[in-house]
Amino acid sequence: MERRFKYLWDRQVVYRRDPITDTPDEETREYMFFKDGTYQCYDLFRSKAKITTWKSFYWHMMVLWYLNPEWEEGDAYQVASFLAFKPNGFTTFTMNDWNVKRVIYELSVLDLEEPPRNKLRKIIFKVNCGLEKSEKLSIVGKLIGRLNGIKKEDIYSSMLLLNDSDEKITIAKLAKSLKCTPRTIHRRMCNELKQVKIELNEEINI
Repeated sequence: MERRFKYLWDRQVVYRRDPITDTPDEETREYMFFKDGTYQCYDLFRSKAKITTWKSFYWHMMVLWYLNPEWEEGDAYQVASFLAFKPNGFTTFTMNDWNVKRVIYELSVLDLEEPPRNKLRKIIFKVNCGLEKSEKLSIVGKLIGRLNGIKKEDIYSSMLLLNDSDEKITIAKLAKSLKCTPRTIHRRMCNELKQVKIELNEEINI
């Protein structure tokens, strides 16, 4: 089921933002590279994986409200209701109205000027960069190869690239893209990454 992005576009909902104060160590027309990583990149709905849990839905709405600070509660509720309806393509389940209102209420009492918790990103490919998946994976492998050791965020980036190309994520593919051994990937795969791998692969099979 394709995501119905037109609803968000028509309402000028911001769901992607590059780092605003962190400066990349290297920047080209295609990507930005942060040697120590940045938490400031928000890029919702980038992968094909859909929202599968209440916790994930809550986080997505927190980020959306943070990126759209002009919203009132009514604005947030309308967008949340749209995203929570499974046929619109953003979730794997339909959330009832009571739970949607609960999310909005809980978020309304937070300090949404504080950036929501986010994953560390080292390589950010620019929108419409024109690179094929194989080229992106090659760049990731080259840039990460300069650093000392493979980190969790490096594996996460490679997972998203494979998922974007409708490829099943495997340990062998991750090792190849990051130019390391499968054993290294196994050692770095925390429970969170294992769960992400499962969810991304399930989305491809839908």
